[in-house]
Amino acid sequence: MSKAFNLADLFEMVADAVPARAALVCGEARASYLQLEQRANQFAHYLAARGVGPGDHVGLYLYNCNEYLESMMACFKLRAVPINVNYRYVADELAYIFDNADLVTCIHHREFAPLIAGLPDSGVHTLVSVEDDSSAALGDTPDYEAALAGQSTQRDFGPRQDDDLFLLYTGGTTGMPKGVMWPHKNLFYAALGGGGWFHPDGPITEPEQIAGRVADFPIVGMALAPLMHGACWWYACIQLLAGNTVVLNPNHHLDGEQVWDIVEREKVNSLTIVGDAMALPLLDALAANPERWDLSSIFNIGSGGAVFSVSKQEAFKQHFPNCFITNSFGSSESGSMGFDSGEKKGDAKGLGNVTRSEFMNVVVDAAGQPGRYHLAAPGEEGIFARSGYIPVGYYNDPVKTADTFVEVDGQAWLLTGDVAKLEEDGSITVYGRGSNCINSGGEKIYPEEVEEALKTHPAVFDCLVVDTPDERYGSRVTAVVAVRAGSELTLEALQEEARKHVAGYKVPRELHLVAEIPRAPSGKPVYPKARELALSGQYLVN
Repeated sequence: MSKAFNLADLFEMVADAVPARAALVCGEARASYLQLEQRANQFAHYLAARGVGPGDHVGLYLYNCNEYLESMMACFKLRAVPINVNYRYVADELAYIFDNADLVTCIHHREFAPLIAGLPDSGVHTLVSVEDDSSAALGDTPDYEAALAGQSTQRDFGPRQDDDLFLLYTGGTTGMPKGVMWPHKNLFYAALGGGGWFHPDGPITEPEQIAGRVADFPIVGMALAPLMHGACWWYACIQLLAGNTVVLNPNHHLDGEQVWDIVEREKVNSLTIVGDAMALPLLDALAANPERWDLSSIFNIGSGGAVFSVSKQEAFKQHFPNCFITNSFGSSESGSMGFDSGEKKGDAKGLGNVTRSEFMNVVVDAAGQPGRYHLAAPGEEGIFARSGYIPVGYYNDPVKTADTFVEVDGQAWLLTGDVAKLEEDGSITVYGRGSNCINSGGEKIYPEEVEEALKTHPAVFDCLVVDTPDERYGSRVTAVVAVRAGSELTLEALQEEARKHVAGYKVPRELHLVAEIPRAPSGKPVYPKARELALSGQYLVN
């Protein structure tokens, strides 16, 4: 049977190549490639017996665990569609995603059973519970291990296709979650490296080549975000499709000391984080515990999905002088959009500079004019955009799809929402999310750039920059800051540090000190909540 660029087909070929190799580690739970393959087959047979088939949507309402990736792969084997469900959702949000995603089945940790039981009637006909240390009432919901028991381990499923869909639900920083519809082949090339992430020959051109990209010695990689977040899910798939070992964080929060304990124990080679929110506790643990761990196995620390400031990158280099630090750009809609080259172009530093390619460019929106969209000329600003292997839209949302996926000169382009500039040398400088741009007296200010400057102050633990009303300039640059324990911070001291790194008009005019910066579980900022804290006036520093 011919193979497709389908994640199940690709994984099965890798599993056949290295069956005894360690595939997954999550706390005490471990699985080889053969065990992962067989357990995924068993669960696929269980789901099929419950009527789950091609195109059906299966919710994964789970903390990090091996069962997450097992059930995900089981869905792919059936051409069903796994749906990531945020485990921090409250009742209204949970009801929304169950309805919007058209779930027919949900795999959940036991503690979430009461929340599910309280939802309005939906199309969900099958629930399966993964045991945890809670004692939540389950009713007649079967246990995951009981569901696997007696099921065949054989791989006897029908053929799959390149364009089978995977949906990644993303909340971004505002609004209800949106389901990004990725055909498997497009996702494989745009987000997972096309099988060429660890190989000098680059992406494969035929599915059957994937097994040949498996190296003799596996890279042990750990992703710190929850699997429900695209950055962790993609990294796990990149590792599995390369025959490497995936280490998951089994804890429900990020504790720096616990992470370094795992890194030392599992001899992790590559550590992937989501920006400064994850970098901070890791760096603080290293600073508080000099020489406690043997971390010589690490050769790469990478970040994606949120701002990874230069100050935090430099701090990691102090602890790991021989380590390769990477800062990637991308989103749930775009996949990987390249790595910061380390060279900041132009007068405005932005967040980083990446290489333009045939499929990555800057698109200018000339709203209201004929031929509304065009590719930027050198020196022109627009929206960071991708073509080629891109999603096909948002599930159940034609309006957002039309706003995000546009045609330029007869070619489909995805607009990421990040403001960018095409430099004279053909590279692209990325500034940050356009929807968060602050207009103060006609000057454009991108919060992420200011945040990076503020984090160089030793008292700043974490921060977000938002706009608040200003009678003269319309909007004022406002810093919402969490300081380090035992530290003090004044507006004047923060401004003095900021002026060393950004132009005067970007320097915050207000300072609000809060106990904790609002962030999603993935580490992404929640700007509306930060702005709400500032507007309350409760935390204002005079």
